[in-house]
Amino acid sequence: MRDVKIRLFVDHPLGAGQSLALDKAQAHYLFGVMRQQLGAQLAVFNGKDGEWLAEVVEAGKRGGQLLCVEQRGPQLTPPDLWLMFAPIKKARTDFIVEKAAEMGAAKIVPVQTDFTNAERIRQDRLQAHALEAAEQCGGTFVPEVTDLHKLSTVLDGWDTRRQILFCDEALVGSSSLMAGLAKGPWAILIGPEGGFSASERARLHAAAFAHPVSLGPRILRADTAAVAAMALWQQALGDWV
Repeated sequence: MRDVKIRLFVDHPLGAGQSLALDKAQAHYLFGVMRQQLGAQLAVFNGKDGEWLAEVVEAGKRGGQLLCVEQRGPQLTPPDLWLMFAPIKKARTDFIVEKAAEMGAAKIVPVQTDFTNAERIRQDRLQAHALEAAEQCGGTFVPEVTDLHKLSTVLDGWDTRRQILFCDEALVGSSSLMAGLAKGPWAILIGPEGGFSASERARLHAAAFAHPVSLGPRILRADTAAVAAMALWQQALGDWV
């Protein structure tokens, strides 16, 4: 299989002989930034049809055309795992979204808790970060990044068939308690820098679908906790097994 250095997400069906129109931003990236020319080959994916080898057949400053040549790999859909987290400082929120996409989150849900500092997010910017992470890590799936929702509202409408792995800083130093948890739809919940409020912690501990977990002997920053929790879940219940 020919080695390629560029991977590009395209919002088009993929198949042998399929023509793919490039928008202005994609054309600028390929032909202005990466200096690609007619005949250049790259990998493309759309989140549904796997990864395909495509060739540049038209190149311009404002657009271009690719042609699908052959499939390079199958569609790899991640486990049914959501990451819910309280937004923090801009760069660290970006980091959480990028790493969640790399580590196999199927959906990324920012939530506003009682102690969340951020009252709004740029959903479109975070979605772009998730897309770029999928392009760079070799994934063929781009997780949806939702808008910001209040945690209480999310829990009010929760489908109890989806279990929650609730990272509780109050359990620091205790066993992770991952053993014995069943596979199925899950969500990981990471709290804000100030931790969960007493009422939020009480509500989660009272919910049969929420399972408190410790992330080791030290209290982790929110961005570190997101990566650590996803690694624990993937190793125990996900596609790392």
